[in-house]
Amino acid sequence: MQPKVLYDIRNITHRYDGGPVTVDIEALQVREGSVTGLVGPNGSGKSTLLKILAFLEPLSGGQIVFDGRASAGRAAELRLAVTYLLQDSYLLKRSVYENIAYGLKLRGETGGMRDRIYDSLRRVGLEPEEFSDRRWYRLSGGEVQRAALASRLALHPKVLLLDEPTANVDEASAQLVKDAAISAWKEWGTTVVIATHDLVWLYEVSTDIVSLYRGRVIGLGVENIINADWRAEGGRVQHMLPDGQRITGLRKNAENIAAALLSPDKIEVSSQEPANHFDMNTLKGTVTQMALERGTDTVLLSADVCGLILKARTTVGQLQKKDIFPASRVILSFSASDIRWLEKH
Repeated sequence: MQPKVLYDIRNITHRYDGGPVTVDIEALQVREGSVTGLVGPNGSGKSTLLKILAFLEPLSGGQIVFDGRASAGRAAELRLAVTYLLQDSYLLKRSVYENIAYGLKLRGETGGMRDRIYDSLRRVGLEPEEFSDRRWYRLSGGEVQRAALASRLALHPKVLLLDEPTANVDEASAQLVKDAAISAWKEWGTTVVIATHDLVWLYEVSTDIVSLYRGRVIGLGVENIINADWRAEGGRVQHMLPDGQRITGLRKNAENIAAALLSPDKIEVSSQEPANHFDMNTLKGTVTQMALERGTDTVLLSADVCGLILKARTTVGQLQKKDIFPASRVILSFSASDIRWLEKH
């Protein structure tokens, strides 16, 4: 049985105050009960998309079907099902308990309120006996973020949207925020959408990945986005790295290129240089990160190639066989024909 579609996005565009387009998505679906990770460089539209999914930003065009019904004219109603945690959350000038109670009272959900508040506090690692009566100004930055998340979890939301939830907190608080968010997904079936630069965690927990670039969906899954200067040479295009290495793509001219795209599945990782082939790119790099992808034996490996970070997908067995680990020097190989092109508008 196919999972139910919760958000069905169709030809949406968004602009702030008549400015340039910030989001331009032809089609995107978010499955009910999924953990969807939004990835992309700064300025790719992740935060704006989250605000749209929270029904906090009006669309300039297109529509969103939420839970089988068009969302137009229903923003206030739908906000009762969706809650949104900002990167820099703030609390009302009152106790932690009253901060969490505020949303429940607004919704008229006061039955068993004390139990829900205490449960949400424990989920984020704030003991109710110690923190429920504490005033907002007596909390550290990490405790503020955890209390803000607790106020969302107490609502038992249908959708939890997280925008860089661990960016400005200490390591211990970051882990508690992560664990609490995922507990809502596991125990209540909450649909979770996350934008974060903590990619190791994101790849480990996400059931779906959406790659964004300049407001557009460029892939369902992790993509390498190569922002570079390309020049035409010999019927192909090339980008020269500072150390003299080159990336070559099959394209006759360098005009109108917004970015190059390369799937991690197309990159072969080796500890030795393969036999030369006229159609192959071979780049030397250093492994900077490895993330075991959720529910599989595949690893998303990141390598630094003269300042360019490329991600490749391989298996645990292949890494063990080739004796590759963090800080290993590796060779990344991919065909020139595997590079795809994102055109400028």
